[in-house]
Amino acid sequence: MGYIKEYCGLFGVFGCEDAVEKVYYGLYSLQHRGEESAGIASANGKDIICHKGMGLISDALKPHMIKSLKNPVAIGHVRYSTFGSSNIGNAQPMLVDYYKGKVAIAHNGQLTNAKKLRDEFEENGSIFHTTSDTEVIVHLMAKPSGSKQNVLSDVLNQLRGAFSLLILTPTEMIGVRDPYGFRPLSLGKLNDGYVFASETCALDQVGAEFIRDVQPGEIVTVSKDGLRSEFYSHQKRYASCIFELVYFSRPDSMVYGESVHLFRKKLGAKLAEESPVDADVVISVPEGGNSAAIGYSHASLIPFDRGFIRNHYVGRTFILPQQDMRHRFVELKLNALKETVAGKRVIVIDDSIVRGTTSKSRFGLLRKAGAKEIHARISCPPHRYPCYYGIDFQQKGELIATGKTVEEIRRFLNVESLSYLSVEGMMSCTTQPKQSYCNACFTSDYPTNINEEISNLTDSFSVEEAEKLNQCVTK
Repeated sequence: MGYIKEYCGLFGVFGCEDAVEKVYYGLYSLQHRGEESAGIASANGKDIICHKGMGLISDALKPHMIKSLKNPVAIGHVRYSTFGSSNIGNAQPMLVDYYKGKVAIAHNGQLTNAKKLRDEFEENGSIFHTTSDTEVIVHLMAKPSGSKQNVLSDVLNQLRGAFSLLILTPTEMIGVRDPYGFRPLSLGKLNDGYVFASETCALDQVGAEFIRDVQPGEIVTVSKDGLRSEFYSHQKRYASCIFELVYFSRPDSMVYGESVHLFRKKLGAKLAEESPVDADVVISVPEGGNSAAIGYSHASLIPFDRGFIRNHYVGRTFILPQQDMRHRFVELKLNALKETVAGKRVIVIDDSIVRGTTSKSRFGLLRKAGAKEIHARISCPPHRYPCYYGIDFQQKGELIATGKTVEEIRRFLNVESLSYLSVEGMMSCTTQPKQSYCNACFTSDYPTNINEEISNLTDSFSVEEAEKLNQCVTK
């Protein structure tokens, strides 16, 4: 692996007396985006304070911490990493105190030129305290600039890759999206204040009204003087991550102007059209497959029922940082419902198969429960290419579909049939222009010059170097 890769949740509130409490509850709605660490930073016009910790929000942020953070402006972050040891040093928001004052940054995404920038800083004597690419942004902000009016714009124009940011100064809260719009970020209104959120379900949680998405290449600044917007980039091609809609986002969110639930229902209906099969029941792999399974059932007229019971006290195995942990948690998460599947021909709808090990265990549970036939239907195309924009598969060797045919995957999974949704079928389900999405993990159509940038990702820390640095940070 390369640098720490992050797929995270951001939430910020400006201008509310109980801003910190609002951020705390908003982060609960984004817990699915990261279960490894959480943090909140708040500002009072003169100073910024921050608390963060490891684990779920309830473990990382205790009531006494929330009370001590009380201020009218706050940003929060939930995070998972996929490389090196988990440690508090890499938790966010990242708070620094430099010659311009204090600033806190929360980041969702991945910088493809992080190593190049970091190497340049270190060659000139800069010292880094974490393995997170977010720290590169801090160093760029601290670097003397010839421009006094557009310092942040100058910084952002040096970044490559995927980034949605919340930046907190003592007097302002700033929301940013990268020029391609890889990662979502929404803007909402709450009484006389404003709210930023990675997903609109978090706005709903605190009673905020959705206004609009922060646009790709846009800087939205909120202060006591109100809201102002400026564009630091006028990139013509957008590349919002389609996997947000397929997998990551909560069904009750609006992401990129799409209802996630309705989008997934359409995926299921299209899958039924492309890959019909005679069967007795349609079931889903919860939670990601639920909406698509409903769509498949409606389109095929095959009844939908619950086939798995989910243990809600076990996290998402896909985002666990180590492969052996994923194996260990699979059978803790789900149990097959014998009354639904025993003696029946079962269609199983899942949102994706990335590495394949989790899916094999799930289908094994159905077999043990007495399923007569198992027909796997996947509501996205095969993942054949790495993602370099913040999702945890950056090497082809990790992807089961890279080295195997669909028939070989079927045999590995031990199911009677296996079908994926086509790229064309997936893209036909969007209400937005198809060219505004990134689907490179399915097609290899990378929106940036990844051949030039890839060496910065693969020629990064060795495992030993990262572990050593992580240990130093922990101490």
